[in-house]
Amino acid sequence: MKKSGILNRHLAGALAGLGHGDGVLICDVGMPIPPGPRVVDLAFRAGVPSFAEVLDGLLDELVVEGATAAEETAGANPEAAHLLTARIPGLELVPHERLKALTSSARLVVRTGEARPYANVLLRCGVFF
Repeated sequence: MKKSGILNRHLAGALAGLGHGDGVLICDVGMPIPPGPRVVDLAFRAGVPSFAEVLDGLLDELVVEGATAAEETAGANPEAAHLLTARIPGLELVPHERLKALTSSARLVVRTGEARPYANVLLRCGVFF
């Protein structure tokens, strides 16, 4: 039995299957999820788990070579915007409609319980060497 890191077996297994260039969308409860990507739904109640908790947990586990978020985040959810820019150097910002279109290429979607708008980011996996 694991004693640290991500303990959710569905999420831990999905992360273990990712490779270089794969996309991982971390999203709030309102983000439309297209058919195709594997979905691990962690949402329990509004706000639980938070976007910040899930983002930090995934950043601890993954090598991330790039990330994309909606440019509208800064105006609609300054806390999420600050969190993303502080945690992810070189964050690319695109219109929200473009981000939604990009989600169809994600290999994994991790849905949080976040109930504030624009708490979404598409991570691109890198390699550790």
